[in-house]
Amino acid sequence: MYSSLDGLPYRHVLSHNAGIAPSGRLSVGGCDLRDLAAEFGTPLYVFDEADFRATCREFRREFEARWPAVRVAYAAKAFLCRGLARILAEEGLGMDVVSGAELATARAAGFPGENVYFHGNNKLPAELVGALGDGGIGHVVVDNFYELETLARLASERGIAQPVMLRVSPNVDPHTHTKTTTGVLDSKFGFAIATGDAERGVKLAMEAKSLDLRGLHVHLGSPIFETEPYEEASDVMCGFAARMADTHGFGFREYSPGGGFALAYTREQRAPSIAAYAEVLSTSLRASLDKHRLPEPSLHVEPGRSLIGRSMMAVYTVGARKEIPGVRTYVSVDGGMADNIRPAIYGSKYEAIPVDRPLAEPEETVTLAGKYCESGDILIRDAEVPRLQPGELVGLPASGAYNLAMSSNYNMALRPAIVAVADGKARLMVRRETVEDLMARDVV
Repeated sequence: MYSSLDGLPYRHVLSHNAGIAPSGRLSVGGCDLRDLAAEFGTPLYVFDEADFRATCREFRREFEARWPAVRVAYAAKAFLCRGLARILAEEGLGMDVVSGAELATARAAGFPGENVYFHGNNKLPAELVGALGDGGIGHVVVDNFYELETLARLASERGIAQPVMLRVSPNVDPHTHTKTTTGVLDSKFGFAIATGDAERGVKLAMEAKSLDLRGLHVHLGSPIFETEPYEEASDVMCGFAARMADTHGFGFREYSPGGGFALAYTREQRAPSIAAYAEVLSTSLRASLDKHRLPEPSLHVEPGRSLIGRSMMAVYTVGARKEIPGVRTYVSVDGGMADNIRPAIYGSKYEAIPVDRPLAEPEETVTLAGKYCESGDILIRDAEVPRLQPGELVGLPASGAYNLAMSSNYNMALRPAIVAVADGKARLMVRRETVEDLMARDVV
């Protein structure tokens, strides 16, 4: 029997402030999860605010210690709400947005526009107009020729020179899931170096008086558990920047290696530390700059899942049980693919922790199933757990990234509430969706 959470084989996937409450149940941020479920209902996402803030500071500390000019920008697509945007602003981070709605959320929270980077492979003209309004934003990361032409025209009509970076495809394989690989040649994202599009993009951006080409951006994919792809990308990108400097007079003032830093979801996984990513990126970039005789640009990194993933836990209530002798035992919960589609589309794996008795030894192997009308609605296959009873709570740690961002109303499911916890206190961050919310868009 484990004597503390520190002895659990999956302790590293829990937030730093997870522990055992006086009741013997699992707690986060000093709050008993059973008490939170009683107050806010399930499915419930519990956000460890102190853990998130600590990770923000660790990213800044590790990168700023190794590079003179750094911007750490949170990738909002992992998860965003106004409360989170305010925390990011307080911690001095930038923000990557990929839609007009993400940008509007950041602005509604009072997030500084100059610290916003706008990404996406098909930004709509209306979204670009929104980005240029209200004082503008720090950078637009231009993804293709259509966008370059559209943005140049819109900025010219407003008499401004919009700062931009070009997203470049270096054809570097990050050795991750094919659906989250973005830096190879066969990708919908970016100007490819191999085809000559990247050079043409640099030339056109420099010729556009309404655009201020600051630098280059690359994103290899996610989650990347190896550091070698970042080293390879640094050399490819610096070589390209040097050729553009010689041929077109390009000034390499800013460089973003993107993000995609890995997050451990299961006991078997071990992700490189933030310090390890910072060391590899800074060392390899400096070496590549020296090799190609380039000046030192500012560095922009974009953690998403690795920043917020560990800070949030999903909590479900156990319901039906189905035993198929010699085949499988299904244990169903009151959530599933509507709030976490990742296992269904990526084959993602999680740990299951019995909230009411987190130190109990495993007794059986079950498949943790969701409640939705799809055979693919499975949260965890082959979860090793004590025999779970109806009404028990089960927690899935490392649920902060993409679960809720990719959630849906399939079967007219109601999106879960999010409660922020810190120092034994809980506050509602996002309320639970209601049936009235679902019907509010109906026109009868």
